[in-house]
Amino acid sequence: MTESFPPEERYGLTAQLRRAAISIPTNIAEGCGRTGGVELARFCGIAMGSASEVEYLLYLSKELGFLSAGYESLVTATQEVSRMLAGLMRSLRTARTKT
Repeated sequence: MTESFPPEERYGLTAQLRRAAISIPTNIAEGCGRTGGVELARFCGIAMGSASEVEYLLYLSKELGFLSAGYESLVTATQEVSRMLAGLMRSLRTARTKT
């Protein structure tokens, strides 16, 4: 999607959006590699922050006129990822309180 952004945004908005999007699964993977649910929940929280960043950067891209086609579906997908992360974090908290 960012391939259509202006070349002058290569090291600005394009790079930031790509880094934030990549950070979501990367933080989940890192949390899975840690010891226990507390660490996983912490990294899921960081991934949630990255998802919020992606959502804002998509909005900014749209407002700057760099993104129009596909905007709604990208935001919807990002919000769904946030909901799934919130559910996972709730599940981890519930499991922690039961032990």
